[in-house]
Amino acid sequence: MNTRPLALLTAVLLLAFTASAETVEIAIESNDTMKFNKSSFSVTSGDTVKVTLNNVGNLPKVAMGHNLVILAKGVAPAVIAGPAAGAAATEYIPASMKDKILAHTKLLGPKESDTITFTAPEAGTYYFICSFPGHFALMNGTMVVK
Repeated sequence: MNTRPLALLTAVLLLAFTASAETVEIAIESNDTMKFNKSSFSVTSGDTVKVTLNNVGNLPKVAMGHNLVILAKGVAPAVIAGPAAGAAATEYIPASMKDKILAHTKLLGPKESDTITFTAPEAGTYYFICSFPGHFALMNGTMVVK
């Protein structure tokens, strides 16, 4: 059996799929009033997503540190917030919850920034939060994947 046509078709489809994926860059700011400047952003499944968090605040990291944690599909912010409050040693990213987190920045002090890069998952709505204790109630939003 000649498998060349099948191999060629597979290569063409793979090339078409990878050619359609884009790199999407998103910039989000956090501040001393516990707010993100964006409450949502949209991407397409398969895109390479680069999210940069900029902490534009002035208060010290120990009192007003911020991160950006993108949760797995179906995970509510409150599920992460409790365990995160006790995870100071790991910048409020609880090891027991790693399977519920798609990506996260490091914890940022004033005037610091960090960029995370990941592939957009399947279509759906995904929450993002700051996991510093008490911040998730005001610092949250959604990533919509089409």
